[in-house]
Amino acid sequence: MSDEIPPSIAPEPGDIHEGPTLRRIVEALVFASQKPISAKEIAAALRGAAEAAKDNPLIGVFSKTKESEIVDTIDALSADYAAAGHAFEIRETLAGWQLVTSPAFAPWLRQLFPESKPARLSAPALETLAIIAYRQPCTRADLEAVRGVAVDGVMQTLLDRQLIRIAGRADVPGRPLLYETTSHFMEHFGLRNLDELPNASELRRAAAAIAAANAPAEPAPEVPAEQPATEVSAEPEPAPEAPAEATEPTPEPEPIQNPKSEIPNE
Repeated sequence: MSDEIPPSIAPEPGDIHEGPTLRRIVEALVFASQKPISAKEIAAALRGAAEAAKDNPLIGVFSKTKESEIVDTIDALSADYAAAGHAFEIRETLAGWQLVTSPAFAPWLRQLFPESKPARLSAPALETLAIIAYRQPCTRADLEAVRGVAVDGVMQTLLDRQLIRIAGRADVPGRPLLYETTSHFMEHFGLRNLDELPNASELRRAAAAIAAANAPAEPAPEVPAEQPATEVSAEPEPAPEAPAEATEPTPEPEPIQNPKSEIPNE
């Protein structure tokens, strides 16, 4: 049996004798953060730790780590998690990176939080939110012009759920309020930036796929069953009657006279 340690569980250089590596430090920061953490915040944490422990060169060595190095480290961690098949992954959002569980384990995780049900938006609220996302910043009048109905109620719902916010006032008469989406909107829908919103062709394909999935299956046309060919038993045609041969009539026998019955006249 070989004494070599498999590479998958072998410690990285510096893990034990040389102190933590940049990969493990970044992993610990992403794990401990209760909100998405950006590369800038990780770099600030590395500098702050170096200043707090100036006498420890193993900590100060990371004080000049660039943000691009941190991004590469996070990408390497994400690839490691995916290759190992872990139940968690690093997800990038608008605000930074966050360690989350894989969506594949949602059915079991929901059992830990039965009281927390996902809040669903109504169809009018989703329509209004979509208009704001694609046309932001926009006014309430812009929204009502597109939808054709008043949006007061759904706007308040979106504001309460922190999916939109007031972005200022428009430079038009009356100075109406402008609305735009928030960072919570980006995190809720898993977007890193607005460029990741689906374009018109993608929306059409998605709508067609949904319509096809919800459409009732058309019954297959009925094919008339082939009737088995009825077997007609061929009856033999009656043989033609042979013409009756003309037979001569049989002559009737003459009566035989009894000689005793006649008494001659003497």
